[in-house]
Amino acid sequence: MTPSTPHQLEDSEQTLKTFDLGASAALICSGFELLDVDKTNRRKALFVFRRNDGIEDLVDRYWSDRLVVKARAYFDTIKMLKNRLYSD
Repeated sequence: MTPSTPHQLEDSEQTLKTFDLGASAALICSGFELLDVDKTNRRKALFVFRRNDGIEDLVDRYWSDRLVVKARAYFDTIKMLKNRLYSD
């Protein structure tokens, strides 16, 4: 994960943000870069991704149940994200 400035993380032109753990795991499994996990809100974490070409299409395919990813990679990515959520 590359360090980003706070300005980059708040720029909606450069980032995609989601609270959804499943969609975040799907994005990571598909090669998109996770920039940050914002745990400011104690009740839910905000996953911040670098916005690249195709990211919106991938999210649409995830929500319409048309996205295919490797099952074990998806499971391992969810475990990694949960570790990030519950550490610190």
